[in-house]
Amino acid sequence: MNDNQKKLVKATVPVLKTNGTDLTKHFYTRMFKHNPELKNIFNMSNQASGKQQHALAGAVLAYAEHIENPGVLIDVLKSIGNKHVSLNITPEQYDIVGLHLISSIQEVLGEAANTELIEAWTQAYNELAQIMISIEDGIYKSTLEKNGGWKGWRAFIISDIIEESSEIKSFYLQPKDGKTIADYLPGQYISIKTFIPSLGYEQPRQYSLSSAFMPDYYRISVKKEKNTQSFPDGVVSNVLHQKAIGDEIWVSAPAGVFHANPSSENPLVLISGGVGITPLLSMLETNKNNLQKNTVVWLHSCRDEKVHAFKNHVNQLNENNYWLTTHIFYENLTTDTDIAKKGRIDLHEMKDDILIDKAKYYICGPEAFIKAQYNSLIQLGVSKEDILYEEFGPQLLHLN
Repeated sequence: MNDNQKKLVKATVPVLKTNGTDLTKHFYTRMFKHNPELKNIFNMSNQASGKQQHALAGAVLAYAEHIENPGVLIDVLKSIGNKHVSLNITPEQYDIVGLHLISSIQEVLGEAANTELIEAWTQAYNELAQIMISIEDGIYKSTLEKNGGWKGWRAFIISDIIEESSEIKSFYLQPKDGKTIADYLPGQYISIKTFIPSLGYEQPRQYSLSSAFMPDYYRISVKKEKNTQSFPDGVVSNVLHQKAIGDEIWVSAPAGVFHANPSSENPLVLISGGVGITPLLSMLETNKNNLQKNTVVWLHSCRDEKVHAFKNHVNQLNENNYWLTTHIFYENLTTDTDIAKKGRIDLHEMKDDILIDKAKYYICGPEAFIKAQYNSLIQLGVSKEDILYEEFGPQLLHLN
């Protein structure tokens, strides 16, 4: 891009701040009308709730604000790139998105979208697309080079289903072809894709791998979301919970930037809410298998004992391993017990337990939960560089 084009893109920042969501709503409506096959790729529940439009509006705004130096967004772009790889996004699909995005800018801005502005945004999008394609190409190649790695979707069979709580089931997935599967870093996820009868098309979802790597299977642990809205967030989880042993499901290779380093000797402070327990459990089990056995402090919060997944497993690990300390919090509890404390996690009250020299802090759970724990850690003097978090759904939080 030349300097004038960068100025033109940056000049649209005020409009994006006030009307960015209008633009992205128009964009998605337009794209799905002309390319309905993309409904098999995009999370249509996030479309219905408005989360995806809001996330895209924030991303477009951030790119416009940093158009002179988009490199500052590289960590965010890598995270998006990992998700795109898990969905098997192709360069050709960037062309489709670009066509509808630029057309949407023209249609939403009307007369304000002169030829120079459209040319500037076209160039800006093309440059961003090339950055993303390059990032994703590197991830694809790295995955293919792994023992057992693959690109795209691979058929797996559900070999076992275990009820972990009143609303969470674990699904054990084995490759249909019986061949090797790729290993992963603790905290990473896979995408699964399954046909949704009520919609008439496939839907993909990302689920954290909930165990240390095992060479024979992947395990995901899925919360059945309440199916109360006309287009609920739990449309896929409800279908998954109806599946049986022996059913086939499509799976992408492990991906994700939220993970612990198994070779690091840093202490770990794990902070989870609800089903956010899943990637942190993978970290915990991986640490158990490591030689150095890092110090681990785990704080977990959920509504009550009935919804507390892996309660007995983690309690057994806590009793049998000197390096692990756990603190459990139940919101629906009248008084503290030997099992759990009453209420929600308050990191200020737990500071003597969690402020550990050279510790890395991992947070996973709902958006409000992450924000509360992150802000508490910052107030307690923890460096931003030592705090990592995984947000379910579209990226709405940009805390670092």
